Amino acid sequence: MGSATTQALAASTQALAAASGVSIDTARELFAAARAVGDSSHLSGALADPSAPVEARQNVVSTVFGGYSQNAQSVLRTVVAERWSSAAELVDGIEELAIRATAIAEPQADIEADLFGFSRVIAANPELELALGSSLGGADARGALVERLLAGGVSAGTTLIVSSLVRQPRERRIRQLLNRAINIVSAQRGRKVATVHSATPLSDAQRSRLGAALSSRYDGEISLNVVIDPTVLGGVRVQIADDVIDGSISARLADLRQKLVG
Repeated sequence: MGSATTQALAASTQALAAASGVSIDTARELFAAARAVGDSSHLSGALADPSAPVEARQNVVSTVFGGYSQNAQSVLRTVVAERWSSAAELVDGIEELAIRATAIAEPQADIEADLFGFSRVIAANPELELALGSSLGGADARGALVERLLAGGVSAGTTLIVSSLVRQPRERRIRQLLNRAINIVSAQRGRKVATVHSATPLSDAQRSRLGAALSSRYDGEISLNVVIDPTVLGGVRVQIADDVIDGSISARLADLRQKLVG
């Protein structure tokens, strides 16, 4: 991500946070805007062109997205008023704002857990991953497949995020898309994501103790995603961003072997 994009995304995120009445419909419109901009090199080029006057870029928003809600239009006008490092990063930015809007619209829904659960289903089902990542069936077919799979099992926001992402993967793998969405939702809610690998499921008490320990260590709320991993021999392995805390027996054995060899 370029430095211009970092600043543009920060300003756009603030604009979204300042908006009142952000709803699932707002998020749906922002996802649709990301698809429209991403599908048109002419439109994305016009909106990301730093040589064009801000007013001209905002006029394009009014012309193309004039039927959207005032919330969505206001956020998009802020987006195009900023300088982005590339047209592709502009599209990524609108998509991130759509995910953040979903988290704002459904504050009580455990969207991170739902997204993580679906990512584990995909990891265990290569045929499903192939179907969702293939361009042969078309964007709407992929979105409809996700909606059928998730119907009644997760929040409306989770379904919106997943179905929107598979409609426009832009050469990204579905699990990569889901992991990015999890991190964005957690960031919007002021949390960090910890992926915990354990040979057996953690009890509620174990999750609580681990969450409290990690929250203290990282000075903030932690969202735990637990992966059952038979290769972990006792203990757990925890990853938060680039940090890895490996307290498993297998890690200690590997360390011992290394010391013996050395």
